[in-house]
Amino acid sequence: MKESARLESVLEILTLHGAEKKPLDQVCHGYFKSRRYIGAKDRHAISAYVYGVMRHRASCDWWALERGLSPLLTIGIEAERIRLLAYLWLFKKVARDKIGILFSGEKYAPKRVSNKEQAIFERLPELKALPPWVEGEFPEWLYPYLKRRFGDKLKEEMQAFLEQASLDLRVNTLKATRKEAHENLTNTGLSVAYSPLSPWGLRIHGRENITQTKAFQEGLLEIQDEGSQLIVKIVDIKPGQVVLDLCAGAGGKTLGLAALLQNKGRIIATDTAGWRLKRAKERLKRAGAFNVELREISGLQDKWLKRQKDRFDRVLVDAPCSGTGTWRRNPDQKWAITHKDIIELSDLQKSMLETAASLVKPGGYLIYATCSLLCEENEDVAMPFLENNPGFTLVPCGLEGAPFLFLSPLQNGTDGFFGAKFKKVQK
Repeated sequence: MKESARLESVLEILTLHGAEKKPLDQVCHGYFKSRRYIGAKDRHAISAYVYGVMRHRASCDWWALERGLSPLLTIGIEAERIRLLAYLWLFKKVARDKIGILFSGEKYAPKRVSNKEQAIFERLPELKALPPWVEGEFPEWLYPYLKRRFGDKLKEEMQAFLEQASLDLRVNTLKATRKEAHENLTNTGLSVAYSPLSPWGLRIHGRENITQTKAFQEGLLEIQDEGSQLIVKIVDIKPGQVVLDLCAGAGGKTLGLAALLQNKGRIIATDTAGWRLKRAKERLKRAGAFNVELREISGLQDKWLKRQKDRFDRVLVDAPCSGTGTWRRNPDQKWAITHKDIIELSDLQKSMLETAASLVKPGGYLIYATCSLLCEENEDVAMPFLENNPGFTLVPCGLEGAPFLFLSPLQNGTDGFFGAKFKKVQK
């Protein structure tokens, strides 16, 4: 494809994303699936542009607004054209005359740059400092939330989310040791390193289609961010124990827990979406994990849940959350969440912890986890739980003895994660 045709595809994907309100990776997958003629090299280049615009949307919108254009007050492809033009000008450093050639209006190319859009290229007096939400590339309304979390490190923390995430793998110890899996991948020509924090982790920098390797297809490996692996680690289960994964989803953490149990004991993985559990079933089969029961539940008031009082050695509540910790991989999510979402999610998270508390055996442990950066979904959920449940004590589970586990790309090279661990007092 010509570069101009790639840019037209970028505009189509960004416009579809704005209209369909689906996750960006799903939109990209659907777009390419329906256009098999687009080769791998072109797909990679188009995706890089799409994700680049999404990562730097705050800067692109601010630049345009300063010049009398506002994508926020425009709809559809016209808004995405403004953002793409600003991105090419600001971050790809494409010359003005080259942009004119790329936006030629010819077949398969974006239409010509309008007189109004020419304002993108205007030079205005430079500001001494950009607004923090522009520097950090996030929505302005999130500033007080993120400032509360990171304080003076906000700029550095947010800019770390603009970097490409590594490809993290968890070795399935039901089938291989970390050394064996490392050697297996290295022998295929991949550059693989041991991840620094997880005892089961491997890390590949750059883009590799790991799913086509024999090691992955035979179940020796799973794709899982190292931070997510550390959530599994703090659950600290032992073979023979009974574990509930209350929000199992597609089974990422369930798989890690199953490996720790060595197919001894039992895991019950529940979710309200059967289609997610179906995907988990396929992954468990490939991993050789046979001690997991998958159960679809109707919600926190499910009759089956109410019958499980004091049953489990461990209960993991990997709660639905804003996903702010995954912005390296899913930059579109920062533009999808709202203030109302944060309030509703926090209420749901508190309810989930209260429900889960009754399911833990005396002497057992309750683990609460999110992939959120926000205190409102983390400490503000964990601390009230402790105050309202004197039958539980807080067990420090963070790095270097910290009370909570908190991870970020800048501090740890992982996605953003939070973990809290509570012990139920013996009766």
